[in-house]
Amino acid sequence: MQFKIYFPIIIFALFFSATMHSQNSKRQQLEARRTQIQKDIVYINALLSNTKRKESNLLSDVKDLKHKIKVREELISVITSESNELNNEIYVKQLEINKNKRDLETLKKDYADMIFKSYQSKSQNSRIMFLLSSENFFQAYKRFQYMKQYTSFRKMQGEEILEKTTKLQALTDSLKIKKDQKTALLNEKKKEQTVIEKERKEQEKLLSQVKEKEGNYKRQIQKFQKEEERIDAQIERLIREAIAASNKKAEGTSTKTTTGTSSKATFTLTAEAKELASKFTSNKGSLPWPVEKGYVSTYYGKQPHPIVSSATIQSNGVRITTEAGSKARAVFEGTVLAIQVMSGNQKAVLIQHGNYITVYKNLENVYVSTGDKVSTKQEIGTIFTDRITGKTILGFILSKNTDTENPASWIYKM
Repeated sequence: MQFKIYFPIIIFALFFSATMHSQNSKRQQLEARRTQIQKDIVYINALLSNTKRKESNLLSDVKDLKHKIKVREELISVITSESNELNNEIYVKQLEINKNKRDLETLKKDYADMIFKSYQSKSQNSRIMFLLSSENFFQAYKRFQYMKQYTSFRKMQGEEILEKTTKLQALTDSLKIKKDQKTALLNEKKKEQTVIEKERKEQEKLLSQVKEKEGNYKRQIQKFQKEEERIDAQIERLIREAIAASNKKAEGTSTKTTTGTSSKATFTLTAEAKELASKFTSNKGSLPWPVEKGYVSTYYGKQPHPIVSSATIQSNGVRITTEAGSKARAVFEGTVLAIQVMSGNQKAVLIQHGNYITVYKNLENVYVSTGDKVSTKQEIGTIFTDRITGKTILGFILSKNTDTENPASWIYKM
């Protein structure tokens, strides 16, 4: 019978506990994300403000501003989600406080009634007479036990009232903290919205200047795109030559394992190389960034130019903006396949991981040589800083044989 009475209470308690745990876990994730974005904003602002330019580059300025706005919009979105989670927590906490208040009021009323009736009907003498009027020793013993249990019950009720009062105070204090947190979040959101509004007005002003010379900027973009295509074609040629040399060397060996079909340029892997490729694949989505700090300023694939929408760009990898003097580092263990010298004496390092290739472009100098074994996160060169724009940008490409893949699918949280 008692189980039937308490079963719904137990179910509610378990559900309430699970709900609170789930909400706290989600809000902790949002809070961690918010903190990270705030750090990113500080880093990006510092990075861009420290960029020393010999001449103004309007397209670069607009692109930088657009990226800052995008990151700040993400921060506002996370703040909104976190605020909504806090609303849910505040609501659930208020329900718990209301329930505890009702329970406490009931306990106090019952306790007051019991004390009143106790003093109204039983003095010390009446208790003694209650015992002496027993018909036999057994009845007297039972009455004594009853009086003892009654006293114990009163004490227990008093302790329960104290415990409920303490719990209610703790819940009230917790609710106040959550309300203060929500107020702080809303103030932060308001502050970010003010900043983003200012940045958007500045962006509109710059875009109107770009519009006036859109034709010139479009030709500038197309020129840059052609140069990128030329460099990527050189890199693909190097990979094809490496595939041909590797396959020729592997011909006639007993340990070779052929991947792909004969119609495509694919590496013929040794057992060791196949194992390395398997390890590389198993780390998809968790590979480290090719720089210690930075942000993606150009994403993978065919896309309209972020500023001049009439121009289209094709990116076989990603471009990562970082600090001057930053080092490029290998995202996985492997062997240096080739070092390509590009226009302006910048260099590209190709690292082979079985039948996967990672390419690190726009290096001022390199610390490795063709054939060197490299380890994960090993520094392979210093990234070139453009003397005119002041930008330090690493081009990063990831391919399987000669087919490029989106690095964002491979690099952790890219």
